[in-house]
Amino acid sequence: MSLYAIGDLHLSFGVNKPMDVFGKAWVGYVDKLRRGLSVIGPEDTTVLVGDLSWGMDLKQSAPDFAFINAIPGRKLIVKGNHDYWWTTASKFNKFCAENGYENMAVLNNNCFFYEDVALCGTRGWFFEEDQQGTHDEKVFLRELGRLETSLKAAGDARQKLCFLHYPPLYRGYRCEPILALLKQYGVSACIYGHLHSESHKLAVTGLVEGIDFRLAAADYTNFKPILLK
Repeated sequence: MSLYAIGDLHLSFGVNKPMDVFGKAWVGYVDKLRRGLSVIGPEDTTVLVGDLSWGMDLKQSAPDFAFINAIPGRKLIVKGNHDYWWTTASKFNKFCAENGYENMAVLNNNCFFYEDVALCGTRGWFFEEDQQGTHDEKVFLRELGRLETSLKAAGDARQKLCFLHYPPLYRGYRCEPILALLKQYGVSACIYGHLHSESHKLAVTGLVEGIDFRLAAADYTNFKPILLK
């Protein structure tokens, strides 16, 4: 039994959204994903840290979620900034029930466990919204609340892992309120996605201020899930 994470699959079986325009790493990326994800077994848990499907709604995203459902084991999903199919957790749960997807759930205002390790998370917030003048305080505070709700649900778990789509720490940027919550609740590792291509150079990874930061964006990991446990 193992715990994996990967993000930014950017699947587009239901819409025309080629990814090779974002760099040569994305050429043939679906086949790369199939090979990379083949290490996952039926007893494993995989956390998918956002930007999973380019579909604009669940109907367009249905072929992408069929692909994701075929990944063995339990799949926990974090919302990304390009997951336009997302409306509410209840609607996604209904979609899963209607399609017989029994091992897929969203990580949103809740917490799941891998043995005695708490898996917490939410989408998060990023410097793009701050520095481009599109910072929405209401949305930001909602994300903070969701993260704290998730961390509180972990209780006194032996270890807490946090999964975000947006990195809370980036070269030249710190999202202090999110970092403060991670420290307050004793999070040992933060796994995130979102960063692609040239942005990989600016990612913060490794142990920083007592937290192990890991970038799990698919093009960063060569389309392989990272093994956490």
